[in-house]
Amino acid sequence: MTGLSYSVYGLVTPLVRVGDDMTAHILDAAERSGCGGLQTGDVLVVAESALATAEGRVAHLEDIEPSPEALRLAGEYGMDPRQVEVVLQESDQVVGGIPGFLLCMKGGTLLPNAGIDASNAPSGSVVLLPADPDASAVRIRAGVAQRTGADIGVIIADSRTHAMRLGCSGVAIGCSGIPSVLDERGKQDLFGRELEVTKRAVADCIASAAELVMGEADECVPAVIVRGTGLPIGDHAGVDTIDASECLFMGVALHTDPSLLVDGKGKP
Repeated sequence: MTGLSYSVYGLVTPLVRVGDDMTAHILDAAERSGCGGLQTGDVLVVAESALATAEGRVAHLEDIEPSPEALRLAGEYGMDPRQVEVVLQESDQVVGGIPGFLLCMKGGTLLPNAGIDASNAPSGSVVLLPADPDASAVRIRAGVAQRTGADIGVIIADSRTHAMRLGCSGVAIGCSGIPSVLDERGKQDLFGRELEVTKRAVADCIASAAELVMGEADECVPAVIVRGTGLPIGDHAGVDTIDASECLFMGVALHTDPSLLVDGKGKP
């Protein structure tokens, strides 16, 4: 991928609503963007919040009845009990929390509040993560191919915090058509030493580049075309994850205190 020139095009759409055809929004925006529309080899990055809204993954807090466990955690961490109840329902496991946030395991990854977002959601509502981001990526990729003939990669992106760092950056939570990780082992560094452990999280890197264009506020840029990556387009599907015991951060925590990992109802 050395020497490649990259281009990033933001796709401006109308406000996405429940039941909208996300692929149609994307294709219309691509035609208006001045980039010549989606082309074979492009990587399309789609914001999870807009996609989840189109897929109907919106919870209305007035309809939520908090459980006793939600009430307890809400009091401990200063949160809305109804939102905590949604977090518990969406989590695979709850690890702990800080004021305002529960740290959760969901879909093989560690994230705050099970990915539930109150920003860019209608008043009194929260947006959940897409039910199956990888399947959503596959569906959008197939829809683009059917309507345009373009063979592309698709990434579903979220913004996440990282251990001991201030602020958020992009991360891929769904992927289709490109590898999410490239294995660099066996290549040589600048001094001729063979790389033994290096794997490049290319989907996460592309998601972060797209986040610079998408923004986090009222930009109405829920998708981005990244052109010129040189990544192979093919029958790649899914985001590569590792078990908690293999993660440096979670592995150390679990080794120190295995009881940190509790189930989705906050119980060991």
